[in-house]
Amino acid sequence: MVDYHAANNQSTVGGAQTYMEQENDWDRDLLLDPAWEKQQRKTFTAWCNSHLRKAGTQIENIEEDFRDGLKLMLLLEVISGERLPKPERGKMRVHKINNVNKALDFIASKGVKLVSIGAEEIVDGNAKMTLGMIWTIILRFAIQDISVEETSAKEGLLLWCQRKTAPYKNVNVQNFHISWKDGLAFNALIHRHRPDLIDYDSLRKDDPVTNLNNAFEVAEKHLDIPKMLDAEDIVNTARPDEKAIMTYVSSFYHAFSGAQKAETAANRICKVLAVNQENEQMMEDYEKLASDLLEWIRRTIPWLENRTQEKTVNDMQVKQEDFRDYRCVHKPPKVQEKCQLEISFNTLQTKLRLSNRPAFMPSEGRMVSDINKAWHNLEGAEKGYEEWILSEIRRLERLEHLAVKFHQKCAIHESWTDGKEAMLTQKDYETCTLSEVKALLRKHEAFESDLAAHQDRVEQIAAIAQELNELDYYDAASVNARCQKICDQWDVLGALTHKRKESLERTEKQLESIDELYLEYAKRAAPFNNWMEGAMEDLQDMFIVHNIEEIQGLITAHEQFKSTLPEANKEREAIQSIQSEVQKIAQSNGIKLSSGNPYTSITPESINSKWEQAMAMVPLRDNALQEELNKQNSNDTLRATFATQANTVGAYIQAKMEEIGRISIEMNGTLEDQLTNLKEYQKSIISYTPEINKLEGYHQHIQEALIFDNQYTSYTMEHLRVGWEQLLTTIARTINEVENQILTRDAKGISQEQLYEYRASFNHFDKDHSGALMAEEFKACLISLGYDVEKDKQKRSGQMMSDDFRALLISTGNSLGEAEFNRIMGIVDPNGSGAVTFQAFIDFMSTETTDRDTADQVIASFKILAADKNYITADELRRELPPDQAEYCIARMAPYTGPDAVPGALDYMSFSTALYGESDL
Repeated sequence: MVDYHAANNQSTVGGAQTYMEQENDWDRDLLLDPAWEKQQRKTFTAWCNSHLRKAGTQIENIEEDFRDGLKLMLLLEVISGERLPKPERGKMRVHKINNVNKALDFIASKGVKLVSIGAEEIVDGNAKMTLGMIWTIILRFAIQDISVEETSAKEGLLLWCQRKTAPYKNVNVQNFHISWKDGLAFNALIHRHRPDLIDYDSLRKDDPVTNLNNAFEVAEKHLDIPKMLDAEDIVNTARPDEKAIMTYVSSFYHAFSGAQKAETAANRICKVLAVNQENEQMMEDYEKLASDLLEWIRRTIPWLENRTQEKTVNDMQVKQEDFRDYRCVHKPPKVQEKCQLEISFNTLQTKLRLSNRPAFMPSEGRMVSDINKAWHNLEGAEKGYEEWILSEIRRLERLEHLAVKFHQKCAIHESWTDGKEAMLTQKDYETCTLSEVKALLRKHEAFESDLAAHQDRVEQIAAIAQELNELDYYDAASVNARCQKICDQWDVLGALTHKRKESLERTEKQLESIDELYLEYAKRAAPFNNWMEGAMEDLQDMFIVHNIEEIQGLITAHEQFKSTLPEANKEREAIQSIQSEVQKIAQSNGIKLSSGNPYTSITPESINSKWEQAMAMVPLRDNALQEELNKQNSNDTLRATFATQANTVGAYIQAKMEEIGRISIEMNGTLEDQLTNLKEYQKSIISYTPEINKLEGYHQHIQEALIFDNQYTSYTMEHLRVGWEQLLTTIARTINEVENQILTRDAKGISQEQLYEYRASFNHFDKDHSGALMAEEFKACLISLGYDVEKDKQKRSGQMMSDDFRALLISTGNSLGEAEFNRIMGIVDPNGSGAVTFQAFIDFMSTETTDRDTADQVIASFKILAADKNYITADELRRELPPDQAEYCIARMAPYTGPDAVPGALDYMSFSTALYGESDL
């Protein structure tokens, strides 16, 4: 018997109102067709006897046998499982009325307010009132809860019938009268649950009597459902009685209360073993993937930490290309592997938690935190390597420029010093006249001026050599040797110059004649010549710039130089005029001049030649600067192109990250729909990869052009790479979260069919399509799904397994108690709004129907397979379980050593306990 005492100890106004309406319905039924009354009398009598026989009695005439109230009280005790007050045994009318009143009071205590049904009518044998009272008892204790109005209760039972008979041809259950006349619906209900009892395909719609009798006989013989209806009565009645049909159908609702225990136990064990096998494989996959990824990181970091310097920019650019290949080709798959590793770990932990297993602890050094730490070290090494490559390219570029400039200046200086030592050591003044000595002295003064002018070049050569040393130039030895040679020679020239000057000054006292014009020419020609040499050196000087501003600065300086050329030309013409004046004076005075100017070796021809060379270099310099300007404009175009793409990609990544955040909050539809939509969304994001690759191409052009800054965008390639990787990882993690939700749903025993049934039932009772159910609608929805509170209590206390519970949900034979329903409403509607949303409904159903297997439950399942023995044999396992899972158990079960052990006995208890204890995988 089922204990309804805890669930039925109070009445409600709503329940009273419901039954007042029900009684009004019954009053209208007082004009029933006699055929209906006959059907009700037979059906209600059979229903009462199906319960009274448990107490060893029965009734023959429904209105006569309940008149003394004794069997009525007994019936209520049997169906409620509660004790009623002790009946009065007297045979007087007052005793009978008192007994009937005790029965009616008990019915009223269950929340039923009986209107127009009094003890006197029952004692007097009023058939209509007696049938009405029995229908009230059936509705309250066999069909639905007292607080649900009759229509909703009928709809719930009808929906159950529709769902169970939906797959069968020629069956369309729309009501509890006409839909059952041909008998196919009864046969379909039996065949759906016991296909071995009915050959449904052999039934004909045009033979209703045969169909009905077949169903009634099978139900009575095999399902212990008494025959409550006559086939002829149903067929010959235009509209069979609803209450008779509902009463009989409710007996089927109760009869199919579950599957065989052995099948349930086997299914449970298979489920547990399948979870263990899958978890073991996931652990192995995780360990291998973690090991492979750590090994790759271990091999890669030394390469990234290698700082072996190269000699040329080209050699470093090869390294840069190798690094770019690593970033674009080798690393992305590893990013995916790392993401998959985290997803696999989270999924595994979720599956272990949902299956009541210990958490997975990877082997030492292979935790997700270890992977993240190693990955962090990798990215640190990667960032340092890239910065080092760029700094090395800049350094080598600077070195190459300085080396060329050094050798250029050295060549110019060595060309100038060629023969200077011989000139300074000759003693030509010993045989010269005074004028010639003075000329030599003036020439020497001009040389000193020239020597002083070249001091800057020597210092520049030394400074460049020092910078090359500081920047670790690979050929610094030859640079130092050449620089030292120049410096040593410069010291010698200084000493020789000082010595010759002293000799000439001693001789000067003896010589007075000197040609001032030559002297003036020499003094002006030497600095002018040096200026021209410096100008030509500057015009040939290499330059290196990195932006438009720098080249424009050089162009501005060059234009300033060109603006000085008119004044320089005037100086050249003035110097040439001095020489012309010398020639004029010589011709005028008949003086025979020597072969050259005694004060300088700079001839007018050499000045004109150098001037022409300098003037020829000016347009070449113009062209070089213009080419560099064009190059920098091209570089600026590259910057703008990269910036446009980078700003687009950056905005896309940011928008998608925000969109993923919204999607994760506003997901609609089934979890599978969400998963499908997310994967489609992932595909759309991955399809954006060509834009990332295009940006990488622009970045490559930027690097090849040695562009190191970009004022058009705040995004760097490194920033966008990290953002792109985060975007891919985030969508992958979001997908994984939905997959874990699906795992949670499936682990709680909610199949896709159940979800469909939940949605269909919810929508059925959501009459106004508001997306929420009122309390009465919600209760009817629970009833339509076969929900039973008392059985649910047993399940929550661990006394029943999930499959048993599901069978009980199908066969709810008693009412949904008011106190328990209030508890449920407190869960699904904590704010007391009076409405239940679909999400709250699904959360409740998944929680209430959760069947988290435990070691005790698995032991109980094995005990069933072992026929209550404390051990199980290999043959029994192979007979009851699929081959692979049977062998899985046999390989892991220890021999049973109990006192009742037999050869080959296996210890399923310790095996079941080990499944939930410390894992030895």
